Amino acid sequence: MENLKVTPEQEKQVKALGFLRNRGTDNFSGRIITINGKTTAAQQICVAEAAEKFGNGHVLFTTRLTIEVPGIPYDKIEEFRSYIAKEGLETGGTGSKVRPIVACKATTCKFGLIYGYALSEEIHERFYKGYRNVKLPHKFKIGVGGCPNNCIKPDLNDLGVIGQLVPIFDEELCNGCKKCSVVDVCPMNAAEVADGVLSIDEEICNNCGRCIGKCHFDAIGEGKTGYKIAIGGRWGKKVKRGMSINKIFKDKEEVMSVIEKMILIYREQGITGERLADTIERIGFENIEAQLLSDEILERKQEILDADLHSVGGATC
Repeated sequence: MENLKVTPEQEKQVKALGFLRNRGTDNFSGRIITINGKTTAAQQICVAEAAEKFGNGHVLFTTRLTIEVPGIPYDKIEEFRSYIAKEGLETGGTGSKVRPIVACKATTCKFGLIYGYALSEEIHERFYKGYRNVKLPHKFKIGVGGCPNNCIKPDLNDLGVIGQLVPIFDEELCNGCKKCSVVDVCPMNAAEVADGVLSIDEEICNNCGRCIGKCHFDAIGEGKTGYKIAIGGRWGKKVKRGMSINKIFKDKEEVMSVIEKMILIYREQGITGERLADTIERIGFENIEAQLLSDEILERKQEILDADLHSVGGATC
């Protein structure tokens, strides 16, 4: 430790670029952003070459679907960044800001209900990159799940988007079969036949869409695609599951609007060092939900972005 030459100030400067110091050394791990965990073969080759050329030859994958190359000397950081830039790759993903987006493989999976890659790429462009210079009280993580299986745990992110397929039930076509194919296929046990007619408990149904087209009499012949949004999730020292907004959003632009509102509310009303889960608990979920379902916060967008907030860090959790 006595022989270390990189100063704390230099360490802080490169951390902002996505380089984390390897303990007890003057070497760093460069964190490469993948947008949503997807890269091209050429990008993979470039990362491997960069690891051999500038790092220790290893490539690591983070829980946020980014790539880290360890063992990069401080004086090689800019060369490393230039080298990976030739394949459109960049480093980053640190600080009290919007963090890299995590998404599942969505519609390449048989359960996928929304095209999560396309949605997460747009979120990346609009909020990871578009809000990169916006300081927040703490890190802000976004997860996009293609269905209620929740493989990437959207509700353990500060904001999670979950694909939905809401069943459309036509009671007039229901024959009240004693052995109902809809009841048989429902993984949540939300469907039952009582008094000669099928009913679906909306409090239990998670809108997975498994029942669509399963009725032999077309009582549930189609469903409506949508998005559920959970806010205030947190993984770490103090685990908290996010709470769902009491609305299924019908299109992508509604989702984008809610994400932007949540970021603006967090920036304006969060306390420096406080995770979103604590902000929501302090202010009240109903209060936050009402703001998200209104457009008032967007009318003050520029005022909030221009405000001198969270200039001094300090995590409370």
